[in-house]
Amino acid sequence: MDRLKGKVALITGAGSGFGRESAILFAREGASVAIADLDETGGSDTASQIASHGARAIFIRTDLSHPEQVKAMVEETMETFSRLDILFNNAGVAMEQTPIAEITEHQYAHIMDVNLKGVLFGCRYGAPAIEKSNAGAGGSIINMASMAALRGRPNLSIYCASKGAVVALTKSLAVELASRKIRVNAICPVAADTPMLPRFLPRGATVSFDAMRKAAAAQIPMGRLGRALDTAHLALFLASDESEFLTGLAIPVDGGYSA
Repeated sequence: MDRLKGKVALITGAGSGFGRESAILFAREGASVAIADLDETGGSDTASQIASHGARAIFIRTDLSHPEQVKAMVEETMETFSRLDILFNNAGVAMEQTPIAEITEHQYAHIMDVNLKGVLFGCRYGAPAIEKSNAGAGGSIINMASMAALRGRPNLSIYCASKGAVVALTKSLAVELASRKIRVNAICPVAADTPMLPRFLPRGATVSFDAMRKAAAAQIPMGRLGRALDTAHLALFLASDESEFLTGLAIPVDGGYSA
């Protein structure tokens, strides 16, 4: 307990899945949490769950594809809590499996706007807020990538590209911000049992979602899909002072898939 005592965390996409589990875990470890999501119902519910356990939390409705809303998200966090120590750029969108010959410009723009631009501008506005809050003591930025950034997946070209770019962005910023003691790391989960998973099915799929889940789990040496809490535990470590000498990493959470 108290691994994040006195710290303020801003987590995007915290209305469900990885983000919700991380927000609840961070709060249990002493953090105040700003929850950003486009899903008002899910985001408000996460904030309510945290508040019901006596921790501080706010919900900020944010469309990450609009940089002005990302800026406002960071500003509201600072206005409410007077500081920012941890930024977890978790939010992302999935991609229906689509052969390269059928990719559309709209599909490209939607996925890149959230998965890459949202992370980029989260860092653009979050890093100065962390630096201002900590007077040289630094902080932590965590970016959500994917195993799709590290291993090719057929029919997921744009998604893989967006997550690969997040890893490259993470490494660049880790070097850029190291002198300010702001750590920047990426998490790369394997297929996980979250609300996003069904959205990877191809349009008009003849295979059932249950069959897809079983096939994905069969490829993982530990024999199961990832769980949101698996990723949340790594995010907690990266958010805490225990990881003060780790930066520029893209860390798999994959049950041995990348071994």
